[in-house]
Amino acid sequence: MSNNSIPQKVNDHLANERTFLAWIRTSLGIMGFGFVVVKFSLFIRQIELILKKDVVVGSQHEYSGVVGVSIVVIGALTVIVAFFKYRKTNKQIEEENFVQTSNSITIVAVLIFVIGLILSWYLIDGL
Repeated sequence: MSNNSIPQKVNDHLANERTFLAWIRTSLGIMGFGFVVVKFSLFIRQIELILKKDVVVGSQHEYSGVVGVSIVVIGALTVIVAFFKYRKTNKQIEEENFVQTSNSITIVAVLIFVIGLILSWYLIDGL
C-alpha cells in the first residue's frame, strides 16, 4: 500500500498525534528534571547534616526545592497546553482550515528560559 492511497486527512491526524506525543515526552522530561532538582536539594541537605552539626536553617538549598517544584508544575502545564493544542489542531484538520500558531511554544520556551535563569542565579550564588 503506497503512501498515495492514504487520505491526506489521515496523515494529518497521525502527524498531529505524533506531535502531541512529542509534547508529552517533553513534559515528562521537564517534570523529571524538576523531580531531580528537588531530590538533589534533599541529598545536599543530608550531606550537610552529616558533615557539620550546625546547618543554618534557611540556607540556599531551600530555593532548589521551590525551583524544582516550579519545574514540575511547568511540566504539568505543558501537558495541558499540549492537549488543548492537539484538540484545536484536530478540529482545524477536520474543518480543513488549519492555522499555525506558536503561542504554546512561546509560553513553554519563556517558562523554561525563566527557570534556566533562576537555576543559573542559584548556581552562581552558591559559588
